[in-house]
Amino acid sequence: MRPHLAYVFERFPSFTQTFCAREVLELERQGVRPLLFSVRDTRGERPRHFPDDLYQRVHFLPAEKELVDWVRHEKKAGRLPQEIVLSLRHWGERPDKMRVYEAAYIGRQLQEAGVRHVHSHFAGIGARVGWWLRHAYDCTFSFTGHANDILCAETGLDVNLARLMADASLVVTVSDFTAGDLRRRFPAAAGKIKRVYNGLGLARFTSLETAPPDASPDASSSAPPLILSVGRLIEKKGYPDLIDACARLRARGIPFRCDIAGDGPLEEELRARIAAHRLEGVVRLLGATPQEEIVRHLAHTRVFALACATERDGGMDNLPTVIMEAMAARVPCVSTRLAGVPEMIEPGVTGLLVAEHDIEALADALATLLADPALARRMGEAGRERAARLFAQETTVAELIRHFAARGLMTVDPGLIARRPSLAGAFARQGAWRLARLARCRAWRRRRAPDFLDAGPAAHPR
Repeated sequence: MRPHLAYVFERFPSFTQTFCAREVLELERQGVRPLLFSVRDTRGERPRHFPDDLYQRVHFLPAEKELVDWVRHEKKAGRLPQEIVLSLRHWGERPDKMRVYEAAYIGRQLQEAGVRHVHSHFAGIGARVGWWLRHAYDCTFSFTGHANDILCAETGLDVNLARLMADASLVVTVSDFTAGDLRRRFPAAAGKIKRVYNGLGLARFTSLETAPPDASPDASSSAPPLILSVGRLIEKKGYPDLIDACARLRARGIPFRCDIAGDGPLEEELRARIAAHRLEGVVRLLGATPQEEIVRHLAHTRVFALACATERDGGMDNLPTVIMEAMAARVPCVSTRLAGVPEMIEPGVTGLLVAEHDIEALADALATLLADPALARRMGEAGRERAARLFAQETTVAELIRHFAARGLMTVDPGLIARRPSLAGAFARQGAWRLARLARCRAWRRRRAPDFLDAGPAAHPR
């Protein structure tokens, strides 16, 4: 059967971006048929958290040399759009030239499948491929912006964030914080910016309801209460602040353990900090940890901590999935008032928030929950209810589908309308919307295409 739309990822599926796989699988469960492309081949990545048949449904692009050879062959055979041919001819060695090759390859697959819209996660490689598909193959494109990709976007690229914002048919972002930031920076695009939270599958946390509170999976029930943190060992996760707060807790004589799951470039620096505070055996770096092990640890955690911080270049976490998972597991959370985090943690109800880099306040918040198991349980229950209400993937994906349908970005499908009657009106309007868009696109290309192709994307009108 004909796909409803396509997704173009830089890497898919990837264990560092499990929310992307969850979104695709939930789209399929709700009756949407996405055509899947991944620029990079992830089949050798470990660990693998996804069904094997998901890999079989992904079109992995050829390696760079093979892809370039394919494009050259198609060019000689006269089977490429003029926009692709002329752009490759005039672009020389500009940065991001591979996006043109990738668009040429994917565009052929889209034509054969009859797909007219592509969506991508992150304002990065996938979105820029989508931009080229729009101009070479009369497709529409959209993308979901997350954190650093929109808060401190790459510079020096011809197809930059401003151009993506101007030409996308829909811009999704995962928090009210970033939606407001994008509307302020790109007012002309404000009407097409929509907030859709990342979705979470709650089912795998259901079994945690009967887990004995604070019972350790690898120690006796008399073990001190556990602080858990999960994330890459990078600047924006704030692990130096968490380790320093742990030193304050021990200085106060408060019993606890702290496990940090994840790997990354700051590992040696953090080990040295733990040693400097003489916290060996109290604070542990667990390294890369499989998802099922994270879930097991959450079942025995008193408080989840993530001391989010602003990086030197302005980057930061936006809506950390790990906080969402802790809430779903009925674990109260301690974090910082940064970006979208306050949209997740309701202070005093589902957890506690402090200012970034306020070590004393962070230690106080952790101490409050370590000392009061009943309060921790109440906050954990409230967090589970909030996660179910705001972040259940059934809800967030249904909202995403409505936005696709409302802007005519999905192929008409009577079967899907039968399953989702609320989409009937949106689908009924999309034929006229597409014809109007196609006419505008062709008119623009008749007027401006030669200048654009000679000069490259920098000449594209804003």
